[in-house]
Order: sequence, then C-alpha cells, then structure tokens
Amino acid sequence: MLNRALLCAILLAASSDAHAGIHLSADEAAAIGKKIWKNESGGTIDGLTHWNKGENFASLGIGHFIWYKAGEPGPFTESFPGLLDALAASGGKLPVWLQGKPPCPWSDRDAFFADFRGPRMNELRRLLAGSIGVQARYAADRLEAALPKILAAAPAAKRPALNVRFDRVASAPNGVYALMDYVNFKGEGVSPTERYNGEGWGLLQVLEGMTDAPSGQAAVAAFVKSADAALTRRMANSPPARDENRWLAGWRKRLLTYLDHEAVAPPP
Repeated sequence: MLNRALLCAILLAASSDAHAGIHLSADEAAAIGKKIWKNESGGTIDGLTHWNKGENFASLGIGHFIWYKAGEPGPFTESFPGLLDALAASGGKLPVWLQGKPPCPWSDRDAFFADFRGPRMNELRRLLAGSIGVQARYAADRLEAALPKILAAAPAAKRPALNVRFDRVASAPNGVYALMDYVNFKGEGVSPTERYNGEGWGLLQVLEGMTDAPSGQAAVAAFVKSADAALTRRMANSPPARDENRWLAGWRKRLLTYLDHEAVAPPP
C-alpha cells in the first residue's frame, strides 16, 4: 500500500509543469488508478464487472469503462473498446471473444448478473484484475488528452481562462488526482450527446463554472464547488425515469475526496 505522504509527493511532481501538459509515469498513473478503483467499486475484484440499475450498458474495470451492447449505443462516451485496444497494445493476450472490439454480449442487466459467475465473466474479471496498471495508464491518457479537446471545443475567448484554471488545479498536490478522477468519472464535457436540456456536466463545464481562485488548495476547492453545481444541475435536468437523485449523495462524497490535501485516498 502506498504511503500517503509519498502519494502526495508523486502527484505534486506530476503536476509541477501542468501548463506544458500532464504526463504521468506508470507509477504515478497506478497510484491514482487505485484511488479511482476504490471510488468506483471499493477496490474489489467483483466490482470490476458491474451494470448499474437503469443503465443500458456494462461498467467494467477500475474506471467502470462503458461497454454498449450491439445496436443500442447511448449518449455517454463508450470507453471499454478503447481499453481493449490498450490491453492488446500492452502485449496482453485477449480472450478470443474479446478480440476485434465486439459489442457487449449481455443483452441487459438481468442477463449480465445471471452470468456473473459464468466462464466468460470469470475470464473477464481475471483479465481486468491482472491489468490494473494498463487500466490506470489508459485512465491517465484520458486526462492527458482532455485539455486540448476542451480548448478546441470552447469559444476562443474562454480558452485562456480555462487553461489557467486547469493549470491551477493541477498545481495542487491532489489536483492531478481530482482532474484524472473527474475525467474518468464524468468525461471531458465535449460530446454534444452528453447533455441534459442542453447543459453538460463534464470537465469543460466544471472549469467554465469555476471562480478564478489562486493556485493550490483554493483552486481545488473552487473546482469541487463548481463540480458539485454541475452534477446537481445534471440531476435536476435528468429524465425522471433515470432517478439520478439516488446517486447525488455518492457523487458529492466522491468530490470531497479531492479536498483532502493530506492524503489523496478517500477516507475509509
């Protein structure tokens, strides 16, 4: 288990040159990846394969990467096929049934959990449990690619302020964790399909809603406040059938882990 002070030092070093772009080493990515895994499913092996109630997709791996079934894509960015590419590129051998980036083979949540201890699901969990480092690197890659996407999607007049806010959050010891977790948790905010009533909730929208706090912990606090507002707005705008209010308390608890500058890990 990583020493908490060491983890903070890793994140501070990773964010020291944020303006030039965030580039995490394998160890740095793995340290944050383990925190994301804990946030998503308590860091359990069973939690690597999940399907939320009311969703039409499986949530897999440490980041609960989305996997849609054939013919039924949804509004959220599908991220599991990209992980399969990353696993293959790392030299890992994918099971035959996962080669070629197939759609999710389970028709719905009931079918998924009916097969939870079946051969395919067990094989999938073994693959995921044995590739935590690759998944962490994949999650880190999403953050490293996020800022260019955000700046490209934003009006030109807003880009300097967005860049500064991103850099100020990243300069905090726990800021890279906050940014990496949020991107994998709620996306970059650039997809036009990730909107309710025309309003998004991704990293772009959180940066847009931030006050111009100074660097360090004050910037992270401003980030958390804006993220809370974005997720509260998402809940209010969401279709009633999705019952997103059931998730808001958990989302807020997750955001509070970003404020712990003594230790990046969520409290037990």
